[in-house]
Amino acid sequence: MSNGFESDMREATRLTVAGRLSEATTWLQRMLQGKAAQSGTNQAAGPEGTTIDGLAEQTEMSNAFPLPRVVPPLSTGAFRSPSRSAEGRPQSLIADRLRSFLDQARRGEFHLPGGSTGPAPSEAPAPLPAGAQFVAGTFSNQAGSRPYKLYVPSAYQGQAVPLIVMLHGCTQSADDFAAGTRMNAVAEEHTCLVVYPEQTTSANASKCWNWFKVDDQHRDQGEPSLIAGITRQVMRQYCVDPQRVYVAGLSAGGAAAAIMATTYPDLYAAVGVHSGLASGAASDLRSAFAAMRQGAHGTLHRRDGSTGFESPSIVPAIVFHGDQDTTVHPINGNQIITYSVAATGTPLERKEQHSQVPGGHSYNRTLYNYMGERTVFEHWTIHGAGHAWSGGSAAGSYTDPQGPDATREMIRFFLDHPKG
Repeated sequence: MSNGFESDMREATRLTVAGRLSEATTWLQRMLQGKAAQSGTNQAAGPEGTTIDGLAEQTEMSNAFPLPRVVPPLSTGAFRSPSRSAEGRPQSLIADRLRSFLDQARRGEFHLPGGSTGPAPSEAPAPLPAGAQFVAGTFSNQAGSRPYKLYVPSAYQGQAVPLIVMLHGCTQSADDFAAGTRMNAVAEEHTCLVVYPEQTTSANASKCWNWFKVDDQHRDQGEPSLIAGITRQVMRQYCVDPQRVYVAGLSAGGAAAAIMATTYPDLYAAVGVHSGLASGAASDLRSAFAAMRQGAHGTLHRRDGSTGFESPSIVPAIVFHGDQDTTVHPINGNQIITYSVAATGTPLERKEQHSQVPGGHSYNRTLYNYMGERTVFEHWTIHGAGHAWSGGSAAGSYTDPQGPDATREMIRFFLDHPKG
């Protein structure tokens, strides 16, 4: 743990021991959101007295994409005292739960949302197959600089191979996202390069991609220029088949992936969006929260104004969304597909399939085929799943091992959809 984190933990412990439980809970929440020592940050006032710039904006977005729960769920048990807190819960029980959380935090254990429970994800990458590499890099341009991690499979010997760009969700890192999705392991089987651009806390305090900002929704501007720049840098440094370059993401990363497909249809052959939102779903923080709760309002248009299936702007898409997602409403997955189908300007044949993971979630898979043959879009609705990567590993955060394997299905879809 960093010195700052340890200092914050000591303060949270002191408040708990002193019986100042409400303050301890607030401190823990602020600590996990990275703001315990930043309360003096300047902020600009926004509509209705809210703050929309700087730390306040990032904190609101952090609340929208939840962090690990601070206090474990209450359970039955003996109370040492009948006294109750302002929330109506027994003071002694809350104190016990806070102390339990502090003990878990010191051991590096949290209860993570989305079905993944256990040790907090390690920043150290998993052991690699012999001959494989997971290397770090950085890309910079006029919009700033972003680090990334690149997986090079063991069978890569300089031949032209596919490249998959993976955009993590809020609070995640490249290593965490790689561990949770197991994308490197599946890419190893198919000899694909995988690059993980990484958001910085200086760009967003919760490491969310800024999909809701207008300046980060246009080609050759802001974060899209950085993600495209990382993609092209890898293509220059390694032998990548330009017809098989793909982009995918989770949550805020899924929304960013949708933007990349819209703004760089010449670069990406297909897109995967997991628990995300359509490109153009929001233009500021207020509309972002509205879209996350109830979907985007109005009609979304592709920024180049293109229509017709033959346009190179139509990027095949595979979309996953849990129907119990309370962070990004599942209507957003529907809208990605609806707007994509409408943008083709061509009638597509629709086929539905229903199945279930043995011992896990059931799901609907809807295919949209062109002339009854080629599948252009796939929509997976996972019943009972929340805001988490379907079929992922508990080694990473925001995963649900009980769902269908989104990683394998995305790679299968991508390799079936080279450009042209």
